[in-house]
Amino acid sequence: MIGAAWTVYLKELIDALRDRRTLLVVLLSSVAIGPLVLVLISLLVSGIEKRAEAREVVVHGIAHAPTLRNYLERQTYIVREAPDGYEQQLKDSKLGDPVLVVPADFEADMARGKAPVVELLASATNQRSQTGSGPVLRLLRGFNQEQATLRLAVRGVSPAVLEGLRVEERDLADPASRAAQLSTLVPFFVLMAVLYGALNAALDTTAGERERGSLEPLLMNPAPRLALVLGKWGAVASVGILIAVLSCLSFLPGQWLLRSESLSALFRFGIGEAATFVGLLLPLAGELAWVLMAVAIRCKSFKEAQANATIVLLGVSLLPLVTIFNQEGQAPWHLWVPALAQTTLMARVLRGEALPWADVALAAGVCVLLAALAIGFVARTLRTAALK
Repeated sequence: MIGAAWTVYLKELIDALRDRRTLLVVLLSSVAIGPLVLVLISLLVSGIEKRAEAREVVVHGIAHAPTLRNYLERQTYIVREAPDGYEQQLKDSKLGDPVLVVPADFEADMARGKAPVVELLASATNQRSQTGSGPVLRLLRGFNQEQATLRLAVRGVSPAVLEGLRVEERDLADPASRAAQLSTLVPFFVLMAVLYGALNAALDTTAGERERGSLEPLLMNPAPRLALVLGKWGAVASVGILIAVLSCLSFLPGQWLLRSESLSALFRFGIGEAATFVGLLLPLAGELAWVLMAVAIRCKSFKEAQANATIVLLGVSLLPLVTIFNQEGQAPWHLWVPALAQTTLMARVLRGEALPWADVALAAGVCVLLAALAIGFVARTLRTAALK
């Protein structure tokens, strides 16, 4: 049976590599995914860094508050007048900075010892303005504290009287954790490359052969049905594993394209991390090959198989997003869900954490179990599908 499975494997692998145009697109996308993802993250980080380095505050009515302007300039901030129609521009996300609105009676209220009311305008639908609100609020708190200190000093009261406690912030995240937070999309894109790499081969070796009428002659051979199924699966899994290796290795030279110096210093992805990624993806690639074949084997045409495989694509693409948008951290059940488990473990690798063998074995074991179920289904359905 091993010899028959090997013969079928070579035949299916040659067929998969024969479609040069599809193969070229898949290979180029897997090789380019690393540089493209890192460039995208780098542009995002460098944009945030440029905004931080610009140290600008957009103000409407700053002429009414020379005291506030003096404070902002002493903090090495540049005060920029808000453009006309700033509220609508914030709503339309055309203005990326929050706008500080100063009332006309700002200085008069300050002279009377009354706290003037200023507005900080941002839009919940404008992410850039929301992000920029934090630094402006810290500046205003600093201005407020300075004015309170001056008023107490005039009255001969020590400002320390108002300090019930002093708070010192300390960030417990190490550089590897901060880099992983910036690169949470890396495991997601690697997973998608593996999925789409195995998709075409899985559909062609099942629904494609059935549509061309070449599946029935193959079943007339004296080879055991399980050998045929294993040979086909081996070819599909090999394509998926090849895409996994190329995708992981593409991040090694892709680091040279990082434009952000801080991200370059934090993000470390070497041969060890790439090898760990590939090791985690091996059982998943095998399981995805079986699942895609199980979905496509009952389809009469390649297009029908593509439509049915959309469910698998949607499920696998949505599961890793749990780790990106979940604010409560990783849960134990994540390791029981294929694709989500691999994404969780790859995120730990990027954070520089050690992977417990129990977690790796659990994630791989679930994939093997689902693959075994798919093997039985494909082997049982193969002959009946060819005769329909």
